[in-house]
Amino acid sequence: MGRLFGTDGVRGLANKQLTPELAFRLGWAATTYFGEETHAQPVIIIGRDKRISGQMLEAALAAGICSAGGKAILAGMIPTPAVAYLTRKYNAQAGAVISASHNPFPDNGIKFFAGTGYKLPDAVEDKLEELVLLAAQEQMDRPTGEQVGTIENSHHLIKDYIDYVLATVSQDFSGLKIVVDCANGAAYEAAPILLKKLGAEVIVLNDQPNGININRDCGSTHLSQLQQAVVEHQANIGIAHDGDADRCLVVDETGRVVDGDQMMVICTLDLLKNNHLVENTLVTTVMSNIGLHQAVKEAGGKVEVTPVGDRYVLEAMLEHGYVLGGEQSGHIIFSQYSTTGDGLITALQLVSAVKKSGKTLSQLAGLMKIYPQLLVNVRVNTKDGWEDNQAIKASIAQGEAELGDNGRILVRPSGTESLIRVMAEGPDMDALERIVNTIAEVVKKAQS
Repeated sequence: MGRLFGTDGVRGLANKQLTPELAFRLGWAATTYFGEETHAQPVIIIGRDKRISGQMLEAALAAGICSAGGKAILAGMIPTPAVAYLTRKYNAQAGAVISASHNPFPDNGIKFFAGTGYKLPDAVEDKLEELVLLAAQEQMDRPTGEQVGTIENSHHLIKDYIDYVLATVSQDFSGLKIVVDCANGAAYEAAPILLKKLGAEVIVLNDQPNGININRDCGSTHLSQLQQAVVEHQANIGIAHDGDADRCLVVDETGRVVDGDQMMVICTLDLLKNNHLVENTLVTTVMSNIGLHQAVKEAGGKVEVTPVGDRYVLEAMLEHGYVLGGEQSGHIIFSQYSTTGDGLITALQLVSAVKKSGKTLSQLAGLMKIYPQLLVNVRVNTKDGWEDNQAIKASIAQGEAELGDNGRILVRPSGTESLIRVMAEGPDMDALERIVNTIAEVVKKAQS
């Protein structure tokens, strides 16, 4: 079979690709694998969002856990990062999240956290796939009698998470009017509670999840409703979460979107000012705008660049002990507080930085100049060998010489399609179009 785990767990159309049978086998496999680490009954904490298929998959996953002799603790509808935190806090062998994040409601997914609260490395996912294959062939060890597993409903655990997130900020939010869009997803309960507890006046959007309205024209992938609400209510800040609340984007008081790059710059400058940024370094991916690099450099900081993907950001942070990293999408990691991207922690850290500064969000966002960016996808017969092609290298070098320190060029293959992506940033869009199209033509000729 093809690789079961994608970049963020197992995903697919619920009840068609991601079936109850597969969820059962995943539960059995995870319990079998992580149970080898303990002499006691292995414990797996399960959280989910409100998708209509969530309860079906939760029941099947929990049954698989019990079939392998484990204990399934059902935390109910809860943000993805909450499962990572609770798994760590209660010394569970693993955590499982049933969610497809920002995808439409017919999709769903299952991903696991290790007992440390971190996402699983490829090698562990490969082991789980081997066990899932055994389960599909009915080659399963099934305990009987008193060794059969159990299920515990612990929906109150979200309070532990709320208390923890609340403790990550000391700044009072009184005097701020904040609009929060919960995307009819996993943040619907925790996000408004946190903001109100910190003293903000809160207007809440899309906090009525019914199983089929998650992410529908709302949340971090559809910001127009939030933008309009911020202006109408004359709010200071708008916050938009995605379906499982592991990331967020924000809107300033004028209704303008503030993306993940700008959010990271604001938080970086705040940490630099207070000498809390380890080695004065922010970690981000190759896709971050050059304006981020310039803003951080001007403030006396440095930027560590990784390939696309939060996994690579986290790897660099752990290797060097860095405390802040993330992606333009709003998936941001504050490693002193969380083992994964956490939209609620990100929102509170950002609002705290705004409040401490005494400035408006638009003023802080304006500290980073966003350079025009142009991306062209070149369809090719082969992605092999392009990096060593002299014609491609020469065209890239010529473009880089023209842009100088005021721009950059990024050429990289797609991870899933027969495409080579040519991207450039700089102050002049006409120049970008000419440079990118020139490189794209050379790439097409060389790789077709």
